[in-house]
Amino acid sequence: MAGGKLSPRQKMINLMYLVFIAMLALNMSKEVLSAFGLLNQKITDANIATSQRNASFMDGLAIKASDEPDKYTVIKAAADRVSAISDELDNYIEGLKSAAVNNIKDPTDYEVMDKADHFDQLFFVGDKYKAEGQEFLDKINAYRTEMNTILPDSVYGDIKKAINYNFSTDKVKNRKGQDREWLKHNYEGFPLIASLTKLTQIQADIKTTKSEVLQKMLAGQQAASLSYSNYTTLMESPKAAYYSGETFDGAIVLGRTDESTKPKRAELTLDGRKLAEGTDYTFEGGRVKLNVSAGNPGDHTIEGTLFYGEEGKETPVPVNRIFATISKPNAAVIAADKMNVVYRGVINPMTISIPGIPDNNVSASGTGLTKVSGSKYSMSPGPGRTVSITASGTLPDGQKVSSSSEFRIKDIPAPIGTIRGELGLVRMERQGLEISSVGALLEDFDFELKLNVTGFSFKVSGQPTVIVSGNKLNAQAKSALQRAKRGESVQIFDINTNITGSGVKLKRTAPVMIELTN
Repeated sequence: MAGGKLSPRQKMINLMYLVFIAMLALNMSKEVLSAFGLLNQKITDANIATSQRNASFMDGLAIKASDEPDKYTVIKAAADRVSAISDELDNYIEGLKSAAVNNIKDPTDYEVMDKADHFDQLFFVGDKYKAEGQEFLDKINAYRTEMNTILPDSVYGDIKKAINYNFSTDKVKNRKGQDREWLKHNYEGFPLIASLTKLTQIQADIKTTKSEVLQKMLAGQQAASLSYSNYTTLMESPKAAYYSGETFDGAIVLGRTDESTKPKRAELTLDGRKLAEGTDYTFEGGRVKLNVSAGNPGDHTIEGTLFYGEEGKETPVPVNRIFATISKPNAAVIAADKMNVVYRGVINPMTISIPGIPDNNVSASGTGLTKVSGSKYSMSPGPGRTVSITASGTLPDGQKVSSSSEFRIKDIPAPIGTIRGELGLVRMERQGLEISSVGALLEDFDFELKLNVTGFSFKVSGQPTVIVSGNKLNAQAKSALQRAKRGESVQIFDINTNITGSGVKLKRTAPVMIELTN
């Protein structure tokens, strides 16, 4: 149409054709621009929804980490890192997009976004990249590298494969099969709206990747938590002890033992006494390991509450368990049938219990019998020759048990007189006798009694008997002693003896004989 000499009319016709073709091209361009704009808006809307889901997930994970730190702290740390890497690239791209439409009055008027000037001038200078273009490439490469570093292949293999594909900046083949730089291939010479849409798609890939990684993290933890390797068997029974012939009605149940079931805290008591963490109990995995004394024989109750974290709140779980303590066998029961004896005038210690029944469920009675504590009693028999003691108890099932034993009552045996702590015939010097104390002892007696001598009779052969008050020779007795000859024996008899602090009358004390050695 442009060759040769044309008439004015032909030139006008040709010009009209050119204008018509240009108008058709312009209309087509506007439709394409609008299509890109609508696609960009749809991707943006989808990104908003994905961002909200990711934010909700992170909020929920923060609550779980607070409720169950041993289970979710490590996961939250990894999720925070993924979130930080993703948000850094997402925010950078959002800044590029905002700057690109900064001078456009109506960002929804896509038909005016037909120029390639903005990103061509931002990223390129001739055949080279500007600093901004290189920064864009570095940001995408850094995201891809960091995500590959923190995600292990064994768990996130499929996700890493998608990351390497979606965020690749390798050279791209054009329609002619020629290699072209990734940045030039995607952003050089494209209308503004097309470049914005591509950037929005990168943001979509970032958010989708983040969502998939976070979901897989939580799913992995939940699968580990639900594994039966984290369970052990427990025995539940309605009572702490059973008797021969009874039906055992306990049950075997599963109990969690991993860290995910560790309580946040515990408030426990043992028989009403508050237990302290670290001293009386510790947390080991999902267990509350007790470290308390089994206590006295009998039933003991552990009560209180375990507090678990759930959705940012504490969920109480009541504790009410009973265990039984029985006396440890440390000797055979051997009894001399004829030796059931208690002594009058002393406190006879006694142990009274019924096998299989806690001491707090056993009672005993008898004349002069007093309970000290647990299974320990004291017996102070009164007049008579025998005393009967009855022990009664209640089995856990309510059945009553009772039995009686009879004991003979005997008096304290007669003491034996002593001089200088020696008994029988004692050889000593005259001067030693003058200063020695007269005493008394109960030889081979099972009770430790403190005996006190209040007076005695002193006899030197051929001289009158001297009555002495106290436990040492008086002046009159010493005078008689001076008149005794060497080798002569003197006698201390009629020794008055009592038990210190007791009004019990003892039998006559045996005398002691002294042979003078000078």
